[in-house]
Amino acid sequence: MKTLPILIAASLLSASFTSIANVKFKLEALSENLHVLYGRGGNIAISTGDDGIYLVDDQFAKLSDDIKKQISQLKPGAPEFVINTHHHGDHTGGNENFAEAGSHVIAHHNVYDRLKEKHGEGSKYLPVLSFSQDMTLHFNNEHAQLWHYAHAHTDGDAVIFYKNANAVHMGDIFFNLGSLPFVDVDSGGSLDGVIKAVEQTLARIDNDTKVIPGHGPVTDKQALEAYRALLLQAKSAMVSAMSGGKSLEEVLVAKPLSVLNLTYSNWLPEERVTTLFYRSLSAPHHKH
Repeated sequence: MKTLPILIAASLLSASFTSIANVKFKLEALSENLHVLYGRGGNIAISTGDDGIYLVDDQFAKLSDDIKKQISQLKPGAPEFVINTHHHGDHTGGNENFAEAGSHVIAHHNVYDRLKEKHGEGSKYLPVLSFSQDMTLHFNNEHAQLWHYAHAHTDGDAVIFYKNANAVHMGDIFFNLGSLPFVDVDSGGSLDGVIKAVEQTLARIDNDTKVIPGHGPVTDKQALEAYRALLLQAKSAMVSAMSGGKSLEEVLVAKPLSVLNLTYSNWLPEERVTTLFYRSLSAPHHKH
């Protein structure tokens, strides 16, 4: 299974670079100081104000110049900070380009470790600031709290709560695509951890909070509650199918997730989701 993340990354990257010229960027204002940029890869949050600019996530390296042009429509200059919600390449691919432009990358300690493993010690892809449980950025008249949820999408997830804008960026803990998430078990992710992160985020937001997913359109608490219900339904179906110590092969034949009537993307088909959920739920440490 070790090669799986590499294959996924390769397929994601190839899919993303084939039509790079045709990427349609879209800016959406969430408040005077906070915008979301949709491109190709993870959704980018852009904070602008008197202190400058900072980003959450930066998509792929080949898009950096285009992303910089989009940011300049809001405010000129290089971002002071780039926060990574986790280590995957569609969220961190621009780190080196932004670091060379003067940005300081911030992420969880485990993101630092995983990017170091991939890019090497001293690489500009690596965060220059890393944190353990939480950290707050007091910048642009905003108090943005970065909060780490353990073993969710990966082992290095950070959710960003914007106090004044009443918004939250959830990274890939939340896929707002009417589908189940990618639980990266090989990078320390777990289904129980995703559910816990969603539940704890729900407890911290209100009906007016703007919820930024890692992928898909910005939405609200109600949609996040529906996503939580879907996750719990999926877990219940899996646990039931796994009862009596059934093997992965037996569970795959039973197709427990088909009851949800979901559509799946090419890179994350139903069989793969079932396999990852099975591996997560059968791991001895799956309870968080």
